[in-house]
Amino acid sequence: MAKKFIDIMDTTFRDGFQSVFGGRVLMDDFFPAVEAAKHAGITHYEFGGGARFQSLFFYLNENAFEMMDKFRDIVGPDANLQTLARGVNTVMLDTGSRELIDLHAKMFKKHGTTTIRNFDALNDIENLKYSGERISHHGLKHEVVVTMMDLPPGCTGAHDVDFYEKTLRDILDSNIPYDSICFKDASGTSSPQKVYETIKMARTLVPEGTHLRLHTHETAGVSVASYMAALDAGIDGIDMAAAPVSGGTSQPDILTMLHAVKGMDYDLGGLEIDKILTYEKEVQHSLSDYFIPPEATKVSPLIPFSPMPGGALTANTQMMRDNNILERFPDVIDAMREVVERGGYGTSVTPVSQFYFQQALNNVMQGPWNAIAPGYGKMVLGYFGKTPVSPDPEIVKIASEKLGLEVTTKNAIDLADADETKSLAYWTKKLEDEGIEINDENVFIAAACQDKGITFLKGDAEVNVRKLSTMEEENKGGSMGSGNYTVVVDGQKFSVQVAEGNADIQVTAVNGESASTKSPTSDSDIEIKALLPGAVWKNVANPGQSVQEGDVILILESMKMEIDVVAPRGGVVKSINVNVNDKVVEGQVVAVLG
Repeated sequence: MAKKFIDIMDTTFRDGFQSVFGGRVLMDDFFPAVEAAKHAGITHYEFGGGARFQSLFFYLNENAFEMMDKFRDIVGPDANLQTLARGVNTVMLDTGSRELIDLHAKMFKKHGTTTIRNFDALNDIENLKYSGERISHHGLKHEVVVTMMDLPPGCTGAHDVDFYEKTLRDILDSNIPYDSICFKDASGTSSPQKVYETIKMARTLVPEGTHLRLHTHETAGVSVASYMAALDAGIDGIDMAAAPVSGGTSQPDILTMLHAVKGMDYDLGGLEIDKILTYEKEVQHSLSDYFIPPEATKVSPLIPFSPMPGGALTANTQMMRDNNILERFPDVIDAMREVVERGGYGTSVTPVSQFYFQQALNNVMQGPWNAIAPGYGKMVLGYFGKTPVSPDPEIVKIASEKLGLEVTTKNAIDLADADETKSLAYWTKKLEDEGIEINDENVFIAAACQDKGITFLKGDAEVNVRKLSTMEEENKGGSMGSGNYTVVVDGQKFSVQVAEGNADIQVTAVNGESASTKSPTSDSDIEIKALLPGAVWKNVANPGQSVQEGDVILILESMKMEIDVVAPRGGVVKSINVNVNDKVVEGQVVAVLG
């Protein structure tokens, strides 16, 4: 009897990179490994989309469309190249209009994509209808998704087999065109038994011959067991990665799964151990200079209680490293449990996982529920669709008050269509005003990445990757590398800036205040301090301006959030102590109010 063929998608170059390096891997460094994968017999790759689309523009000064074209050239015309999309978000920072959702499918088809895996973190079918239709319209294969996770103990009402059955029935009843169905557990928290029962249930519902897949992560330590349960239940495809971007926060290793099914009646993609060994050696060689965060290689027993997906975990820890607050990461993970419990049980996968993380970070750094992360607040208020269960009414009330928004039941895509800033005309005009060439690719880059997309297109983006050779050079002789640092002297914080190639250390701020802009203070003056580390995005008020309590003085950008710094009372702005793009530290005085 022939072994059952299981289609294998190699996630090394998308989810593997995202889960270990926060997506920050330069294309010329990993292309030799793609060539090796081709010679190893791999024909199905995840090669772009998701957060990996933006990471190229944000951190690598690379064009994702150019990377996709070159990837296709290496693997040839017959390979199945797959990307990840988030329903009405596609690969954008926010909900897209119908115009932008259509442009996403059009551009990804143009640049080598075969299949788009399309999910909604809330499992709101309304968010999958138009996006799925446009994917099929442009000649792409549509892999529609049911998102999964386990809830923290004591939580009920969603994320059980009955919930997934309802979601799957809604997909089938909606007539969304699809070529395959994926059950996606980005946090790897679903128990193997639930996986088994879910796949068994799905097999009875879908038409005969429907291709079913499971995607999971090793983060919670049960990924191999979950894959084995799925195989036993009748799954047709699974996702795996190659070391050193496998296991830990990523997918199970290809070699590990080949070992796990020895003696069983499964053929994993026709892959051969010797060829995969050679391929994995090339991957390790290609990535040997990249710093692997220790948390990327670990299994966390806390993840089932605070479900943080692997692809978001290292992206967030990298940002916390950049902002010198990594020591607070365990507190944030611990705080996520309450955020999930009270937020309506959206699946912890982008963008909802980022909403959870940002709110947990706010609760840790600014006190529980004193500040509402815009994404989290808009989610509980209904702006991204219907959550699986109703959010905690108290949190809904707080979010409404803090954000100045009412609860809505309108479809997210209709809200986006009504927003002028999500139109093709708006972003075309934006490019025109900036003197940037107008074409479909540039319009989508600007719309998807917003200000950072414009920065890239103007040629002003910077490369921000962590390589061992660079770190060793910076630390040679015990000296600091270039960058912004916070040092403590006699219990007082000093912000210092070190310029590349300059042996001198320039103190740009003392006790959080620029010496050149500090205003004398009286007993009635109030120092306004940054509650989170970050960068100054915009100065809203000016010295001498009268403000009321709650007025925005300036806006910081921190951890993918815009943080309003507001006046604690009415008064006159005596000084703004920071400039746009300045790095600030927690507790730094950014303005003085008289």
